[in-house]
Amino acid sequence: MAVSFSRVNTTEDIAATAQLGARIWQEYYVSIISMEQIAYMLEKFQSVPAMTEQIERQGYEYYQIRHEGAPVGYLAVKPEAGKLFLSKLYVAKEHRGQGCASQAMAFLERLCRDRSLSAIWLTVNRHNASSIAVYEKKGFRTVREQVADIGNGYVMDDFVMEKTVAAS
Repeated sequence: MAVSFSRVNTTEDIAATAQLGARIWQEYYVSIISMEQIAYMLEKFQSVPAMTEQIERQGYEYYQIRHEGAPVGYLAVKPEAGKLFLSKLYVAKEHRGQGCASQAMAFLERLCRDRSLSAIWLTVNRHNASSIAVYEKKGFRTVREQVADIGNGYVMDDFVMEKTVAAS
């Protein structure tokens, strides 16, 4: 399945991305965290106001992953300290296992090379075995563990993973 990557800039793009995020999170994360925590994290990190703030004031770039013109997933990145932070990479259930993650990784590696960034790093819930397996298959290695208090009595209990990107 061939996909393209479209930068999220407009209010409409942000709203469509937030809606897709809510659908993916409510389907995927229910086996890992509570519905209450999902609702809290969607509002705090994946809502229209949160995404708008991240794009306009925090240096994040969002990209929709599109197949045949329709969004099937999205990712968010932020260059920092000579590396690319992969904040978000989500693919709708019906499009998983069809090469979206591989194409997203190739896209991210191109971003790194174009910007002279040495690595991609991310955080992943330590109980998210399927995503950890995908990241390991793509060359990421766990570099440390991290527990972050995100408010409202919730924590993100994560592995920090990193992949070195060779210069072209």
